[in-house]
Amino acid sequence: MAATRILSIVGRKNAGKTTLAVALAAEYVRRGKRVMTIKHASHPAAVDSPGTDSYRHFHEGRAERVLIASPDMRVVFERSPDDQDPVTLARRYLDGADIVLVEGFSSHPLPKIEVFRTVAAKTPLFDPKSDAADQWLAIVTDGDLDADCRVLRFRDTMWLQFLANIGWDGARIIGP
Repeated sequence: MAATRILSIVGRKNAGKTTLAVALAAEYVRRGKRVMTIKHASHPAAVDSPGTDSYRHFHEGRAERVLIASPDMRVVFERSPDDQDPVTLARRYLDGADIVLVEGFSSHPLPKIEVFRTVAAKTPLFDPKSDAADQWLAIVTDGDLDADCRVLRFRDTMWLQFLANIGWDGARIIGP
């Protein structure tokens, strides 16, 4: 089995984490990589509608797990405390990935790419004095930020391709 790489996309609320994660995922897929993602949410997931059969299985039937099997997709609902780290989640659910992009989990010790937009916050999450500063691979920004890590700007030519290289090379490799 080939090694899996894992990389976290972090940033403040409304900075563009999902947009960046989706763009990086598409770039890795374009390069022929098997990409899987984890989205960390601070709120309960709302992925099924009341009244549907799957909703009833999970909520009314109180099933521990419900698998929805449709012609082109599988979805698993599972009752589980939010106490697992992204590496454990990737090992349990995302076997076979070349790279796992994790949105969020900023406090976990993973290599990070931060998206920082000046309309979302005055300062990035990156703190050069923090013990975690060495986890930052890059910051992608719309501003003229200077930082003690690599900074790419959305206006730069081929920033996404360059960022994909940085992410691939700097991602943490996890085994089975």
